[in-house]
Amino acid sequence: MTIFSSLCKTLHSSSVKKHLNSTASLLRCMSNVPENTVYGGPKPQNPNQRVTLTNLRQKHKKGEPITMVTAYDYPSAVHLDMAGIDICLVGDSAAMVVHGHDTTLPITLDEMLVHCRMVARGAKRPLLIGDLPFGSYESSTHQAVDAAVRILKEGGMDAIKLEGGAPSRITAAKAIVEAGIAVMGHVGLTPQAISVLGGFRPQGRNVDSAVKVVETSMALQEAGCFAVVLECVPPPVAAAATSALKIPTIGIGAGPFCSGQVLVYHDLLGMLQHPHHAKVNASISHLCTVSILLIRWLICAKLKSASPSQVTPKFCKHYASVGDVINKALVQYREEVTNGSFPGSAHSPYKISAADTEGFLQALEKLGLGDAASAAADAAGKIEAMS
Repeated sequence: MTIFSSLCKTLHSSSVKKHLNSTASLLRCMSNVPENTVYGGPKPQNPNQRVTLTNLRQKHKKGEPITMVTAYDYPSAVHLDMAGIDICLVGDSAAMVVHGHDTTLPITLDEMLVHCRMVARGAKRPLLIGDLPFGSYESSTHQAVDAAVRILKEGGMDAIKLEGGAPSRITAAKAIVEAGIAVMGHVGLTPQAISVLGGFRPQGRNVDSAVKVVETSMALQEAGCFAVVLECVPPPVAAAATSALKIPTIGIGAGPFCSGQVLVYHDLLGMLQHPHHAKVNASISHLCTVSILLIRWLICAKLKSASPSQVTPKFCKHYASVGDVINKALVQYREEVTNGSFPGSAHSPYKISAADTEGFLQALEKLGLGDAASAAADAAGKIEAMS
């Protein structure tokens, strides 16, 4: 009886082991994680290196420029991660540079969430910000908060960005902040408002418009925004807004006097060559010139072959090391923003006349913003000297 019992245990143990081995083999076959024998996977990230709002506040306090670039999918997010960019923005500009639309208006919240999730898988270091697309936050504060919650919960973002100067947008920003979600504002040229702006037109080029840029920026700060994007405004106006605020300003086509800079990934790399893209991006194509020249220089410098760490099958032949070009261009952008060489006068194209500058300075003084007026005057003088 003892022998029979021992034999049963042995057979049962053997059966269990075979079952476990079979199960393990099946799991390996079903796994979506590539084996190192075929594909190399992405490197693990150090969670202690993640950029937070505290890091951004510290950089702003020290006067260190903040870098931001858009990304819309996993590969572009990985490139931003490797380049050490501070903020990764999943912008509604995806409607134009990824989906091929003429404006940012058509993209939906559900489509934005797909882009957000892809980026969240690739960018482990930067602060992740998702744009609230047109139509997802204008109706009510409840709609705005619900959309912002989805960007964080379903999209994996750290914060949201919304465009706005209208009182309803300020109210929406305040409601989202009170719901516990970090908000970045956006003033100047706000692409979602092209219907009332009359197209992609720079703002702040006369006294009333310039004062509005500053006042709207201050209203967004009062609503609780942690930063404000200033798009396509003259450098003196951006300088005044930056001086008037206690939070960082991130410029795009706004000159060198902001707390940081942002560019669209595809624009920075000069990627869109199709005539349709040339038409869509004609108003901002001048921002890409320096990046295109940079890429040409990199190619002429005889780039090395792709590094072994790239996620590439062993059976794939490399016909170009585009990843190296992209990474080096992003690093160059980060370095130039950090050392203050970008943007220079060539990439600060939007002007405000001397008469309007003087009127703007007087308007700032009347508002009690003497420091902002001084900053604007200094910026106007520097831009003139640079030109």
